Amino acid sequence: MDQAYGGSVAEKSQWKREYSAGGIVFKNENDQFYVLLVQHSGHHGWGFPKGLVGKDESMKETALREVREEGGVEAEIVDESGETHYFYRQEGQKISKTVKFYLMKYVSGDIKDHDWEVENSGWVLADQVEEKLTFKTDKEVFQRAKELLK
Repeated sequence: MDQAYGGSVAEKSQWKREYSAGGIVFKNENDQFYVLLVQHSGHHGWGFPKGLVGKDESMKETALREVREEGGVEAEIVDESGETHYFYRQEGQKISKTVKFYLMKYVSGDIKDHDWEVENSGWVLADQVEEKLTFKTDKEVFQRAKELLK
């Protein structure tokens, strides 16, 4: 029995695979770095804008679209910031999810223009982001983003 997956090798092949992409968006204001965080509706946790890769859409296109939809802003990709991988269950279905993140520079827009999937959003000082993030995987990918910001 593989504890990380909660099942045997044969059972792992029955897991649905999902691929998402998202952005760690930053802006420099008054010599301070701020990072965009969103709180998804119904989840109550804070993280980065991200979503499922659309049909005929690249990871980068998905990440930019999700930042626009969930974050309300336009951004440009600066670099890759890593990926996370986790497992969850939804309505009895076992799901293996990979999320690729990109470090992005804010270009324009207002975070209040986010879509219905987001309950709250905000610009958070870079040195306070980790304490606000809910999930360990987001904290880990943010570590790489911080190195890129230096």
